[in-house]
Amino acid sequence: DVLSGPDNFFLAYAPQANPAGLVDQLGERFEVVATDIKKWTVGAPIQAPLDALEILLKRRPFKADDVQQVIVRVARTQGSVVNNREMPDICLQHMVAVMLIDKTASFKSAHDKTRMQDPAVLRVRAKVNLVLDEELQRALPRREAIVEITLTDGTKLSEHVKAVRGTPSNPMTREEVVAKARDLMAPVLGTANAASMIEKMLGLENVKNIRELRPFLQHA
Repeated sequence: DVLSGPDNFFLAYAPQANPAGLVDQLGERFEVVATDIKKWTVGAPIQAPLDALEILLKRRPFKADDVQQVIVRVARTQGSVVNNREMPDICLQHMVAVMLIDKTASFKSAHDKTRMQDPAVLRVRAKVNLVLDEELQRALPRREAIVEITLTDGTKLSEHVKAVRGTPSNPMTREEVVAKARDLMAPVLGTANAASMIEKMLGLENVKNIRELRPFLQHA
């Protein structure tokens, strides 16, 4: 039993832990509803900026070519992790450029390293400036971000995201969760299998035998 006896879990990882917490409000409080679901498959500090871009694009649609400058403000310690990195999914400047071009950020686009050399992406990326903001640093552990966009016609747009989409304070809708699951599963399982799997999972309490899910886990 890893939770009791000499050198147990509590002693190894939290010598001052309170084992009674394991059963505190058992059957009343469910930690799973307090977990995060990433809307965007990117490094954590990039999520709020992408949220802000999505909001701005819906509020006032514009094209990447209409953008003169983008300023992204995030907490200092958060921004240093994603500043001009060599991997697409943890490079803030790259993912902002991809979002401006594609109007979204899929799993595929976030992991397509070849696009980091795409001239079209590089042109937009050159417009993106990251600012390590001390005020947002003080807001941690909330991963806030401010995105400020100046368009070529002089229009200025700004959005301050205080709660990342997919966190308990700003949860995703069922439709958003399904859309992400489909984006992740369909390229591997096929559209039909992914749709069937999602339907089964949303009605899991009606699945009499878990083997019913096996056919949907086959490669397309």
